[in-house]
Amino acid sequence: MTTGRGRPTGAPKGDEMITMLDTGDASIAVTDLGGGGPPLVLLHGLAGSSREMRPTGERLRDQFRVLLVDQRGHGSSTRRPGDLSRAAYVADVVQVIEQYAPGERCVLVGQSMGAHTAFLTAAARPDLVARLVMLEGHAAGSDNEEEAARLGRFFASWPVPFADAATARSHLGADAIVDAWIADLEATPQGLRPRFDADVMQRTIAAVHVSRWDEWNALRVPTLAIFAKNGMFTEAEKDELIRRRPATARIDLSAGSHDAHLDAFDEWVDTLRCALLPDVQTGDVR
Repeated sequence: MTTGRGRPTGAPKGDEMITMLDTGDASIAVTDLGGGGPPLVLLHGLAGSSREMRPTGERLRDQFRVLLVDQRGHGSSTRRPGDLSRAAYVADVVQVIEQYAPGERCVLVGQSMGAHTAFLTAAARPDLVARLVMLEGHAAGSDNEEEAARLGRFFASWPVPFADAATARSHLGADAIVDAWIADLEATPQGLRPRFDADVMQRTIAAVHVSRWDEWNALRVPTLAIFAKNGMFTEAEKDELIRRRPATARIDLSAGSHDAHLDAFDEWVDTLRCALLPDVQTGDVR
């Protein structure tokens, strides 16, 4: 539930607190996993939700107070917000930090589209972000307008509602991201439906595909870019990200897809912990 704008409300569930934050044109679902230490905010990728970031958060809350965010248009947040600009996504994260960790700078971690939101937030509000970690994120965007349309058609092709999880899996396949999609399906009287709409995903990723080199070059927050072995970026694209901002640290995982937080979880979370905790050394940092 929500009350006045900017006032998070909700109730505890076990050891955590799940709340809704009214940001004006959207309600943003925030899960506070608790934990000791500075605040750490986790941002999921396109068509995902905070549910897929929960295992990462649970492995970090011994050292951090972990906040999981359903970005607008995703999960339990407003499904069809009017504003799907990158600025709106950034404003949501800024308000989460200011409301849930007032006066503190957070560690901001995101995957894919969430990494894009995270770096734009850090560039816009370095006063709120102590460190930035991007998993499979980039600033270059894409010149191919068909890519966003293709993703929109893919999500629109799902024969929803699905009768059950097995039916959903038979259509979607067996990749790790499919496990996350199926776990996140919403039960309705008609059957299981995704917690997002295809056209919203298309509009969202189209905005992500706009080049953001100016913001990347202006970034002043300590930044780590993590790439998976079988991720979506070429070696040239990875190198360009660092060449454009040499202060950026880079770690290449030895396994994993674009969704390495799911299909290379142990290496991902161990790498993240080592990078964030000062008394543990990282591995292959470039």
